[in-house]
This record gives sequence, structure tokens and C-alpha cells, in this order.
Amino acid sequence: MANNPTQPNVGFIPSNPEQEQDRQTPIHPPPPPPTFAAPPRFPPPILHLQKDQGSIHSANGSPVPHLSTPPGPPVFTSPVRPAAVPFRTSPVSPQPPALSTASSLPTSSSPPYSNGSFDLQSQASGGLEDHIPLGESSSFVLFSAHKVLKQKKQANVPSLGFGALVSPGREVSTGPQVIQRDPHRCQSCGAYANIYCNILLGSGQWQCVICRKLNGSDGEYIAHSKEDLHRFPELSSPMVDFVQTGTKRPGYVPVSDSRMSAPVVLVIDECLDEPHLHHLQSSLHAFVDSLPPTTRLGIILYGRTVSVYDFSEESVASADVLPGDKSPSQDSLKALIYGTGIYLSPMHASLAVAHSIFSSLRPYKLNVPEASRDRCLGTAVEVALAIIQGPSADLSRGVVKRSGGNSRIIVCAGGPNTYGPGSVPHSFNHPNYPYMEKTALKWMENLGREAHRHNILVDILCAGTCPVRVPILHPLAKASGGVLVLHDDFGEAFGVNLQRASARSAGSHGLLELRTSDDILITQVVGPGEESHVDTHETFKNDTALYIQML
Repeated sequence: MANNPTQPNVGFIPSNPEQEQDRQTPIHPPPPPPTFAAPPRFPPPILHLQKDQGSIHSANGSPVPHLSTPPGPPVFTSPVRPAAVPFRTSPVSPQPPALSTASSLPTSSSPPYSNGSFDLQSQASGGLEDHIPLGESSSFVLFSAHKVLKQKKQANVPSLGFGALVSPGREVSTGPQVIQRDPHRCQSCGAYANIYCNILLGSGQWQCVICRKLNGSDGEYIAHSKEDLHRFPELSSPMVDFVQTGTKRPGYVPVSDSRMSAPVVLVIDECLDEPHLHHLQSSLHAFVDSLPPTTRLGIILYGRTVSVYDFSEESVASADVLPGDKSPSQDSLKALIYGTGIYLSPMHASLAVAHSIFSSLRPYKLNVPEASRDRCLGTAVEVALAIIQGPSADLSRGVVKRSGGNSRIIVCAGGPNTYGPGSVPHSFNHPNYPYMEKTALKWMENLGREAHRHNILVDILCAGTCPVRVPILHPLAKASGGVLVLHDDFGEAFGVNLQRASARSAGSHGLLELRTSDDILITQVVGPGEESHVDTHETFKNDTALYIQML
């Protein structure tokens, strides 16, 4: 899977003519996509993946999750009637009442459900599911049932379909393992060797979990015991990142490494009243304590001016100040970048300085309403872009540089952008407001596109009771591949999302491949993407995967 911008969850609604679900158990999934407007009809439970239920591949990164506090669980639609369109980007019609958590489906004396097991030669290794930590196997895939019926007659009794909620961008606390080689793929259907495959220890052959064909591994999987196979990440972990040699480029940084090394610049609103500032300071202190030691951090404050903090001063919070009424000139940026100040510093060397900077912040003192205070957010983001690019910006005119890792600008906003480029007047009654709003929208979108060209994401986290003029700020975040999230205050939820914003994987133009066993038919896909037609039949004659292009 290639990189993908901030996309919410993708819900897959498969219908199985041979299998149906057995029982329901409530779970707490990640946030549903905004297209799910209807309230949840039943809570989808967690299912620990079985060998015959599907295979999902991820390579070279993954899309990003929502950062807001999770609302209720998403809606799984009933595939009782075939969908007129197999791919949906909007909610479906109301659903029938859900089964209670205590209800069960009819069963016979013999076990009526399949657990995905199958026989191979005696020298084959068993599945490695026993070695999957609880919950890890379903960290980004949630199924609507723990077990599925395999007898068609009984499976037809209930009217509830079998579904899966796929969140390919869900954050992974430890980071996925990175494999610097091409994955082993089934020569028949194109599926990938994974933790659910059976391995012939003597020959190193592996059996595809989708089409059950045997494939060679060039001798890599030859082992004395199945425990020896645990050294292969794809055979011991439910999710890995492959850096495929065919797409590897100079300067490429694997996703787990980029999260550790890409710079993060905080752009902070300095026009806050004391209660809001107190909460923000607490969140910022916790945020820098959570950053990996190698993460480079920058701190910028904006109000009527832009203050860029210098990490070379250890005893006092020191900042270089630029005017906020216009975009910074090339001369002023050169003086800043080529000067003696250190504006991006690794956390292991500057943690104490960062804490002292946050402690030095003071509340807004003038007697001006919150919505009328001058905030030059646009100029501050321009300065942040220049600092991240550094002196190399002069050498890359017209050339798009992509180091592989996403740099991040996280804006902590408590009010609208009302000063400098990209701003709108304080009052909606301003005679020129419609024209200035149109100009601001275009300017913000162009700034976001410029950030995206340089692989820099701009996330905007808003908080407080002051209107922030979301239509003006949103184009900046969206065009860069970032998100805009609203909070009631700068407290706990804001702090958690601040930490998520610095660690989440991100990118653009992701391709999601979905493969399932022959007895599972996908009837609907609900989510922010569109079906992509990828011709792989020259390589894999029986490739029946569903390809989804993330937007």
C-alpha cells in the first residue's frame, strides 16, 4: 500500500452464501467515517482472524486515522438485498433491529461453524495464531462476528450479513516491522505469504490461505521447526511494512523510521486567556515528554507577530520575531535560517529548553474580544515551512524534494486567522468580507499545496469557545494531507490528539488491496475511496483481489 492522506475507516460489507455469524459482542472500534450519519444499529465485535477469512497487505506506509475522540461504533449495513452499486460512499438505508448480545443462532449437535483449519502434509507447520498477542491481530481489522456458520441451510436463517471494518491507518503503538525486500506472493492469485500460511518445513514451500496453492520461497522458509519461522516478520506478525525493491528510491525512509526522525513544528496561538493557556501548557508539557528522543522539534508562536524560538539558549526562553502583517521576505528568512539560532533540535538535547519555553508563555493582556484579536496564522505557517526546508530550500527551486518521511506542522489555534495573508476581517459586516474570504480561501489552499509538495503535513487542532472560521482554515489542512479537529478546550482530549498527530502515518494516493476466500463474496464497500482497476492478470492468472484507490 502506498501512502495516503487523512482517510477515515473503510467498512467492508461482505455477504457469505455459505457462512453467517454466530454471536455478537460489543467492542469499541476506532472513529467511524463522517459519512455514517445514522446512529449505530448494533455493535460490531472483535474477531480474531482465521485462516480462511482473508488477507490484507500493506506496504510502504499507511493512511492516517481520525484524531478526534471516538463517537459511537459505526454502522454495518445488511446485505440482504444486493446493492445496486458495489461501492458506496454514503450511508445506507435504516437497518433491521440488531440481535441482542445474549441471542444465538440455531446449531446442530456437530460443530456448525468453521474455524478455518485445514490439513496439509505432516511436516507442515501449524498456524502461528497462538503467538499473536490478544487484540493485535485485529488492530486495524474488526469483524462483525467471532465465528461464522459453514452450513448453508443454517447460515440462511439469520438475515444479518458478515462484515468487516478496515482501518488501514490506525495508529500502531510500536510501529510495524519493516522488511527491505519484495514479499513472497502466490503465483496463482497474487496473495501474500503471511502469519496464517502453513509452511512445509522441509522444502520451504508455503500454502496460500486464499486459493490453497503451494508456492516456493526460494528456500527461505526451510526450517527445522515452526519456532524457527518466527524470525520472519511476515510469519510472526499480523502486520508488516515491505519496502519493495521495485519502488525503493534514493533517500527513502521506512514509515516506522520516518515517524521517529521527521521534524515536528508546533505553531501556537499566543492570544489565549489564562484558563485556556493553563490547559494548553499542561498538554504541551505532556506532548514533548512523549516524543522519541530523535524527534526534532520546533516551536513558533503567533499573534500580531511571529516568534521563532531558539533552542541554543538554555537559560532563558529566547525567540526571533518577524512581522505578521505580510509574508516573510526571502532576506528575512535567509537571515533566520543562516543565523546562529537553532530552531529545530532533537528532543534528547532540548527537552529541558522546550519545557522552559512552554512555562514562559503568558496569557493575552489587552482588553480585546477573543474573535477580534490579531492572529497571523498564515504567516506563521509560512515561517514553519521555511524552517523545515532549511538552507536546502535555495537549492531546490522548481524541484520537488521527497525525503520519504513526512514533516509535520501542528497548529494549536484558539481563534480565527484575522491578520496578515490568508486572513479575514474580524467582523462579518465588513463591506469587503465576501471578496476577502474568497481570497483567503485560495491563499490557504495554495499554502497547503506548497506544503504537500515538500512532504509537509499541516494539522490544525482548534480548541476553546471562540469561532475559528473553519471554512478558512480547512483548505490549508486538507490540501497538505492534514486534518482539522475541533475540541471543547485544550485539556485531555486535545493533548491526546496532539500526541496522535505527531505519530500518525500519513501520505497520499494509497491503494488498498483486499483478498478473501472463494466462499466470501464482497457485496458492498462503504468508505472514502473508489474502486481501482489494476491489471495483474499477466502476472497472476487468478487474481480476484478488490483494489480500492484512497482519495
